[in-house]
Amino acid sequence: MDYRVSVVQFKPDFLAVFENLNKLKTMLRELETDLIVLPELCLSGYVFQKQAEVDKVSETIPEGTIFQEFCHLATEQQFSIVYGFAEKADNIYYNSAALINPDGSYYIYRKTHLFYREKLFFTSGDTGFEVFPAKGGVLIGIMICFDWYFPESARTLALKGAQIICHPANLVLPWCQQAMQTRSLENRVFSITSNRVGIECNKGESMEFTGKSQILGTKGETLLQLDEENEGIGTIIIDPKLALDKSVNTLNDIFKDRRREMYEL
Repeated sequence: MDYRVSVVQFKPDFLAVFENLNKLKTMLRELETDLIVLPELCLSGYVFQKQAEVDKVSETIPEGTIFQEFCHLATEQQFSIVYGFAEKADNIYYNSAALINPDGSYYIYRKTHLFYREKLFFTSGDTGFEVFPAKGGVLIGIMICFDWYFPESARTLALKGAQIICHPANLVLPWCQQAMQTRSLENRVFSITSNRVGIECNKGESMEFTGKSQILGTKGETLLQLDEENEGIGTIIIDPKLALDKSVNTLNDIFKDRRREMYEL
């Protein structure tokens, strides 16, 4: 099964939600793909200093304007979109990601493991790690940025049947891209890490993002990687069915060989 997957590397202007949306729509308008992954908090920026900034860029689902714009784009272009955003639900703020499909269906994941100053503005997610159908019935799991640090995140998604792990990110630590090779290998899944680039400053707080957005194969191999500094889109063709094969050789299967009675988690 040929399945086109795309990763976007982007540099949003801080709090300029609609300007960032228009820029992204221009980038995506002519893209031919089945599944596209955008970065964490891809329209708002990241370096918040007060709750009012988060409130300004947050949306409720499904009423949110940005969400509706992405719904129209997914239907118009006939691809599935995974993007990160600030969600407001019952006056609680989450660092979330949405999967929007061209048939209008959608699913929400709320970040489980908050990183650094995110804890000042967001509540840890309550959705858990679930697997959702994207275009063509391909099963995807979503985790956000710092979730990569916890191997249980990707393992849970893989055990629930994920063929592709979609990983919106705003990475500042240097280890994730390499670590995700292990996450893909140990779970025999494809993974798509969409990162941002650039330096963002806000009232004395500054962060530099590492770029190198990538698409990895089921043996941890790098199928595509963008550079450290520039915005861009990368697209390749994969066969998601490869993620259904968990065998290492004729006698070993990474899931069947698990001995859960021996583990303490």
